[in-house]
Amino acid sequence: MTTPDSRQHRLSPATIAVAGGRPARTQGAPVNPPVVLSSTYTSTGEPGDDRFYARYDTETWGPLEQTLAALEEATLPALVFSSGMGAIDAVLRLAEPGSAIVAPRHAYLATLTAAREQAAREGSVVREADIADTDAVVAVLAPEGEPAASVLWVESPTNPMLEVADVPALAAAAHEVGALCVVDNTFATPLGQRPLTQGADVVVHSVTKHLAGHSDVVLGAAVTSDGEIRARLHARRTSGGAVPGPFETWLALRGLRTLALRVERSQANALELARRLGDHPLVVAVGHPGLPTHPQHERAARLMDGFGSILTLRPAGGTAAAEALSRAVEVWLPATSLGGVESSLERRRRLAAEAPTVPEDLLRLSVGVEDVEDLWIDLDRALRATAAG
Repeated sequence: MTTPDSRQHRLSPATIAVAGGRPARTQGAPVNPPVVLSSTYTSTGEPGDDRFYARYDTETWGPLEQTLAALEEATLPALVFSSGMGAIDAVLRLAEPGSAIVAPRHAYLATLTAAREQAAREGSVVREADIADTDAVVAVLAPEGEPAASVLWVESPTNPMLEVADVPALAAAAHEVGALCVVDNTFATPLGQRPLTQGADVVVHSVTKHLAGHSDVVLGAAVTSDGEIRARLHARRTSGGAVPGPFETWLALRGLRTLALRVERSQANALELARRLGDHPLVVAVGHPGLPTHPQHERAARLMDGFGSILTLRPAGGTAAAEALSRAVEVWLPATSLGGVESSLERRRRLAAEAPTVPEDLLRLSVGVEDVEDLWIDLDRALRATAAG
């Protein structure tokens, strides 16, 4: 029996989430990085690489940025932003004026809104496609006689329809036409997939969700191994002022420590609930990439290391039943966010900006870490109460 050399052993993402960003192991050093509360730093002469103002850089951001980079297998530190939308806005601005942004027809509605607004300002266009249909996406990257894409935006799984994209194929197609491939990895997390290793140029996260994991912080991040792209994103963060506070950053890193445990439990809960709901007499449809009935189940099994903690549900009785179900649950929390330790659900079409192709009665369920039997009993009771009127 041989023992692997620990110096050559590659740490798993679960271990990186726990060990990343720790202070140097000197005698008497703290286990956790400190929170530094200072907006400015001692500085003389021409500003260089040294810190001189907290909008440019702070030592409190470093541990989280280093850990996120390691999780996504990036060669450069991540960039943390004051929100997921702060990161998304900065990355969207990588698109060249007058070009096209290709995006999923089903994606986080604020992302699509921001892309459309930017396109309107800059004389660009947004082309939406079914991100799960690789040929359909490729067809709109550079149509003859129309502006070619400079950014291909990918969500996988998509929000809220849970479509799964062929990221390696899409990244290669984007590069063929000179476009950057950006992947929003919020739903899958770096434990489920690492898009940079599949050819993507930039990964974005709403750190608010699974990474921080406790519904107590708003934060975003962008990750890349390209130095020029990172410099542009850093400049945008600095000039736009979308910088995170030290406490939020520290809380996000603390939440990240339990990411593997939370994801393992929530994914197992989600798959079990999806299986049971698929047989429920008061459920019209259930969606989850882990179900063999999901259109991209085989793709998800091939490209991902887990099927995620989000599922969709359409109850018998239509929109009225979906609204009633949201009010009838007691353990589940009716709320718009996701990725916390608590299970939540929301009818997405109650939001005016949601895509019209999302069914009116579709509920997006974010499954947490509670006991799965408690979650099931609560859902089943609410479904039956709703059906009884």
